[in-house]
Amino acid sequence: MARIGLLTGGGDCPGLNAVIRAVVRRGLAGEGHSFVGFRHGWAGVLADDAIELTRESTAGILPRGGTILGTSRTNPFADGQDGTASIRRTLEARGVHVLIPIGGEDTLGVALRLHGAGIPVVGVPKTIDNDLGGTDVTFGFQTAVQIVTDAIDRLHTTAESHNRVMVVEVMGRHAGWIATHAGIAGGADAILVPERPFSIDEVVAHLRRRHERGPNFSIVVVAEGATPREGTLQTHESTATDAFGHVRLGGIGVTLEREIEQRTGYESRVTILGHVQRGGTPVAYDRVLATRFGVGAMDAAAGGRFGVMVALRSTDVVEVSLAEALREPKLLDPALYETAQLFFG
Repeated sequence: MARIGLLTGGGDCPGLNAVIRAVVRRGLAGEGHSFVGFRHGWAGVLADDAIELTRESTAGILPRGGTILGTSRTNPFADGQDGTASIRRTLEARGVHVLIPIGGEDTLGVALRLHGAGIPVVGVPKTIDNDLGGTDVTFGFQTAVQIVTDAIDRLHTTAESHNRVMVVEVMGRHAGWIATHAGIAGGADAILVPERPFSIDEVVAHLRRRHERGPNFSIVVVAEGATPREGTLQTHESTATDAFGHVRLGGIGVTLEREIEQRTGYESRVTILGHVQRGGTPVAYDRVLATRFGVGAMDAAAGGRFGVMVALRSTDVVEVSLAEALREPKLLDPALYETAQLFFG
């Protein structure tokens, strides 16, 4: 019988509670393991801030968004520090044999470093951006796509009513998975993604051609990490960074709104969906995937297979090494973007 620690790190995501519930249920159904949840990500481990997780405390959380454990972007290794000893002390004091961190590249990057120091870890991938390597899909992605698609559907009617260009800014720091999937599903007239730096002149020319053919409105979906080709458009770059050194993004939609209206004369408006993409109840697909990941993580922990991350490959939940999963981000499939381009305008 082992004692298992759990934490959720980074941005919140629909499906986190489903993972927590599944780990506990699977552990209780097997050897009667016990569970402790560290609050607010790595901050809770560093500060020894934790709660007991039981069947009762995890009942009814499957459809809930967010995370009952809370989360943060705390980095135990920020500014040259090394939190390994502090984390080890907390785990030993709590009698934790295995730690299951649920998070994206930053949270799992910390997990990989701890694994290298001999701390038993099993990772669960989480990011609505769907850009984590090693797994075909991450939970939370489908919910985010549905939220954005619903928003685009609503913006279509107001865009058509007012003959406007509506710019919709969505999440996606390095990859345009959300923008492309939701753009296809919502019938967007242009999609701009981080993988393909854009020319504002080409965007404007495309919108002009569309309007000359008859439609007097357009929908432009842009990922927050999309950038113009070098020397084609001046953008405001933020200097604010988080504990992992990531620049705070957002604002490309505002720039596009201004440039499109100034260059075409078409009335334009921007909608920045922001954190609404992370919120609310997970769709059925994400509940099922998160549940399968939780069960798989508990099985790996019970089997003594550490330094791994559960992942979806085709229809199977498998285990991959954390090192492999974090080697490089999973960028947008070029073939998918080419399919989207068929419907631009």
